[in-house]
Amino acid sequence: MSKPLSVQELIKDYGPNRAVDKVSFEVEPGEIFGLLGPNGAGKTSIISIITTLERPTGGAVSVFGHDVVKDSRQAKVNLGVVPQEIINHGYFTVEEILKFHSGYFGIWENQKQIDFLLERLDLHVHRNKRVKQLSGGMKRRLLIAKALVHKPKLLLLDEPTAGVDIELRESLWGFVEELKAQGISVVLTTHYLEEAEQLCDRVGIIHKGQIRKVGPTSSLIKEFTQRRIQLTLKDQIAPVSHRWLVDQSANQLVFQVPADQGLGDLMSTVDFSYENVMDAQIMEGTLEDAFRRVLGEPTA
Repeated sequence: MSKPLSVQELIKDYGPNRAVDKVSFEVEPGEIFGLLGPNGAGKTSIISIITTLERPTGGAVSVFGHDVVKDSRQAKVNLGVVPQEIINHGYFTVEEILKFHSGYFGIWENQKQIDFLLERLDLHVHRNKRVKQLSGGMKRRLLIAKALVHKPKLLLLDEPTAGVDIELRESLWGFVEELKAQGISVVLTTHYLEEAEQLCDRVGIIHKGQIRKVGPTSSLIKEFTQRRIQLTLKDQIAPVSHRWLVDQSANQLVFQVPADQGLGDLMSTVDFSYENVMDAQIMEGTLEDAFRRVLGEPTA
């Protein structure tokens, strides 16, 4: 069975400059995959090739086995795209936009899907409004409805929560989880790494045009971060010398321990009694910590 998305040895040059350098990754059925990287890393170029807006210099991209260059029309049938930029559709109404987009895919009787999306995305009360009358948040919802109106099996979300309020953000992620439960695959780009950590089954970290790491989100956090343990002691003790100690002040100690080590492992290596511990706080590593470490940046 073909993968929802397969990117193999992808290259994109702009004149003498290489923006994408032999990038490879795949998206599995029914998973949320995060494509993460700093500005200028090559994400936009990759997305432009997946969505057929640009042609690759080398390599191949396919959507459910359909090459985006050789069989672009069939690839588009299986792909829904929510762009980062909000597109102004002028004087058309919300419902007209969805009908037009259905027709683009040759779907002439699609009222049931249109009604569902209008209701689910809270656009039903705006269905007869012209797009220019909508708020920025409602325009973002319309882009999502437009991307899903032809029932694609792969959804690409390019910075979907940039500049939106918390309510819309939470509503969108709830909807994305519903889509995943229905077996729809999602590719997400975002600068909100806490969102990626919560949502993405796997992530690919790209930097300077190259994929630096691809893997399950939880595995990358475990591999590239450390657990912080903060101990508050009942009685002040002499300065501690320990390989995991990162800070000591008065009766408080902070340790950074490997992700596979816990409080018990730490206490077995210190020279003071657990009975002297008044409080212990354990702080797990985050995807942002892992992201920074993969890119070679300092972590907090």
